[in-house]
Amino acid sequence: MPYEKNEDDDRKGGRGGNAGAFRGRKGCRFCADTDVVADYKDPTLLKNYLTDRGKLTPARVTGTCAKHQRALATAVRRARMIALVPFTVTGK
Repeated sequence: MPYEKNEDDDRKGGRGGNAGAFRGRKGCRFCADTDVVADYKDPTLLKNYLTDRGKLTPARVTGTCAKHQRALATAVRRARMIALVPFTVTGK
């Protein structure tokens, strides 16, 4: 039997909630503030873009543009080579 909609029915179509809500684009931090540079000698800045496992956070999550995401990846690689940022987190 198909579902019949009543006036006092609370059910919504789709996924419900704000699952499909448009939040807008996150701005690139490096484009917005030209004083901030993705530099391998600044591990505190680089750690903001790494996960707890040591992986680089994707640009779709951080909002970093493609140009600066590439520069950030290069800076992380260089920082790893001189042991400022770890390759992985030691296990338990």
